[in-house]
Amino acid sequence: MFRPSAMFPIRLPLMAALLGLVLSQYDYGYDYGPAEVSAPTPRCSNECECPTHFPTAMYCNDRELKAVPMVPTGIKYVYLQNNQLTEIKAGVFDNVTDLRWLILDNNELTNSKIEKGTIDKLTKLEKLYINFNKLTEAVVPKSSSMEELKLMGNQITKFPGGLLTGMENLTSVYLSKNQLSSDGIAGAFKGLKSLVLLDVSENKLKKLPTGMPSSLMMLYADHNEIESIPAAYLQKLPALEYLRVSYNQLKDSGLPAGVFNVSSLVELDLSYNKLGSIPEVGPNLEHLYLQVNEINKFDTSSFCKVVSPVSYSKIRDLRLDGNNLTAHSMPFEAAQCLPLATEIIF
Repeated sequence: MFRPSAMFPIRLPLMAALLGLVLSQYDYGYDYGPAEVSAPTPRCSNECECPTHFPTAMYCNDRELKAVPMVPTGIKYVYLQNNQLTEIKAGVFDNVTDLRWLILDNNELTNSKIEKGTIDKLTKLEKLYINFNKLTEAVVPKSSSMEELKLMGNQITKFPGGLLTGMENLTSVYLSKNQLSSDGIAGAFKGLKSLVLLDVSENKLKKLPTGMPSSLMMLYADHNEIESIPAAYLQKLPALEYLRVSYNQLKDSGLPAGVFNVSSLVELDLSYNKLGSIPEVGPNLEHLYLQVNEINKFDTSSFCKVVSPVSYSKIRDLRLDGNNLTAHSMPFEAAQCLPLATEIIF
């Protein structure tokens, strides 16, 4: 049982496993490590390095390159991040149409300087990273092997429906820090049977993406202009565990009753919005972030319809700081409703 304090946040040590889970959800580090070693040994471009312990990987990163070098036959993994690339000329990938990974982060690439018949012919690609370039349109090859697509930090305004058609192995799509509108991504993710994670944070969305596949487990839409969420939106996503909609324009009037009361949700972030009350949440929710809203009442019924020794909330972490609440705002029955809470911050 927790004991609230008027002056200090309510904190008990979290289990290491729980802390690891929470922190891991905000880890956006890149995994540039190759997946396997294979033979025979291919040649290597003069501008790059192909280590003997992993000869099918060609490392061309951090070399002030202006253009993508010719990739020789046998190379499967190409690393070109942190250069000054402005163009991809025709023919550079002609010998490696079976390329698996292509990493182009932190360059100066524009759509007009990516020749046709380069990236679009890589139909065996599994990972494509073109983060932090100057793209205005998405660059996506028709690869049925694609597993992870990262186009963060560009100037992309639309992501047309059909662009990802046939990518049944695609699990993760990262499109944060672009200029995407709700209309610009309408239907873009329909039919993706394996999609688990979608990050559309820091764009210009007025609403959450529509037509999402039922496989989705993580949806990140922080830092947009979202004002409301449709009543049955989460019911169409039975596997969704993590939903982040912080730094938006959500108000009570834009949230239908019970919109978050679904059994799948484990983490819900609604911080930095304009909510006046605590929304009703599902029975399995463990982490709820409501800091910096306009909440002025602690309503136990948001967590528990009935309070008993066998009926209680699974909430472990609850943030309410930056609202019109203190620890004294909690009613007496809150202790029975939230017996698993190890951290409540006012």
